[in-house]
Amino acid sequence: MPSPPKAKPCPLCGKPAAQAHAPFCSRGCKDRDLLKWLGEGYRIAGPPADPERVDSEDGEG
Repeated sequence: MPSPPKAKPCPLCGKPAAQAHAPFCSRGCKDRDLLKWLGEGYRIAGPPADPERVDSEDGEG
């Protein structure tokens, strides 16, 4: 009989994930992750922004 799949550890601290806070182990890790997103701690790479284009899209002019 195959064994059940192992639960993935918390992506922040590595402790076993709790079902109530999945994929995190606790409310604390869940909140820390949210704060990283809100504080721009996570970034997605992309091409450099064109300053002229950004200025023309602000609605002034």
